[in-house]
Amino acid sequence: METTTNFFNQIAQLQIIGDLHITIAKGAEDRLIVLVMLQNEACGDNAKHSIPPLNLRGTAEELDSGFFENITTPIESASGLMVDMEGYMKQLENTKKQSAMEKEKADKQKIEQQAKDKKFKEAMAKADELEKEGKFREAWIKVPEITEFPEKADEIRRRKTSLSDKFSAPSLFGAMEQEKHESLNPEEITADSTDEMEEENVEQEEE
Repeated sequence: METTTNFFNQIAQLQIIGDLHITIAKGAEDRLIVLVMLQNEACGDNAKHSIPPLNLRGTAEELDSGFFENITTPIESASGLMVDMEGYMKQLENTKKQSAMEKEKADKQKIEQQAKDKKFKEAMAKADELEKEGKFREAWIKVPEITEFPEKADEIRRRKTSLSDKFSAPSLFGAMEQEKHESLNPEEITADSTDEMEEENVEQEEE
């Protein structure tokens, strides 16, 4: 005599994702103890372990008539909860990755900015050193270009202007004229003229 059951057919109709674990134990007075638990290994949230199993007790007849009626709603709810947990964990992991990438990007930008600032300070310090030595043109050349440090445009412009004023054409011509006048000392001119006149007088007396 063949015995048919629709038990597995009804299991298949449950809207669940995961593995359904059913444990059946015999209790007192011909009663059965049935534990039903849904596990979803794809769910990475450890909170899934806090979902308790369904605990059903009754005679075989009672369980036959009310088993699916009692487990369908809670098991499907648990399945949906774990799916939500899985989605949440995936989103959380993606957020962590993005956060790490943003931090790495920010750290890289910080390092690059520090290197850039160091380069700017060294160039300006070299310009200051050359200026103290009176090498204004060389100092002007050492001042960085605005295209390289656009955020320092005002500072660079002021520094270049200050240095260019010190080696501009009018200043150079003025210095040359000053040197020329200094080389023509009036005392030297008078002394030279006196010596020449004395030599002429001596020559006339000898004649």
